[in-house]
Amino acid sequence: MPLTGRKILLGISGSIAAYKAAPLVRLLVKTGAEVRVILTPAAAAFVTPLTLATLSKNPVLQGFLKDERAGEWHNHVELGLWADALVVAPASANTLAHLAQGLCDTLLDAVYLSARCPVFVAPAMDLDMYQHPATQANLARLRSYGTTVWESPTGELASGLSGPGRMLEPEDIVERIMNYEL
Repeated sequence: MPLTGRKILLGISGSIAAYKAAPLVRLLVKTGAEVRVILTPAAAAFVTPLTLATLSKNPVLQGFLKDERAGEWHNHVELGLWADALVVAPASANTLAHLAQGLCDTLLDAVYLSARCPVFVAPAMDLDMYQHPATQANLARLRSYGTTVWESPTGELASGLSGPGRMLEPEDIVERIMNYEL
């Protein structure tokens, strides 16, 4: 089912897989979704706000403050209420740990804690990071909260290793969102 009129918040965290966020945004918009992007500070090293803003047709949110001098801020509660779905793709080990533990030092963390909509995460990290007991415990904790964790497919990773840790392809993410009853 198309996502026409659906409001999708896309959280992008610091992973080499962030390069897949641009085609993901494009595909979501193509299905009719309104997309707003939240970029963590680490993600900005991998993909530019200009690219994502151009594709989403919305400003990219990067921090709590819009304009520090004017006291304007991005209201995380409002964003959490606005969204029909929060998708975190890629979800780095650091971001997964923040979400699982309730840490809140980025806008994405605060929106996650405020979101009343379904939340989906697409993990993306190297093999050993993905398989580490701490990461697996964080994924289990997120599932226990009702967060949908998409399994990481096996394949070649940026490090040259092969195994789980890859982010789902953008087409697969869009298909999974479309198959979910939002």
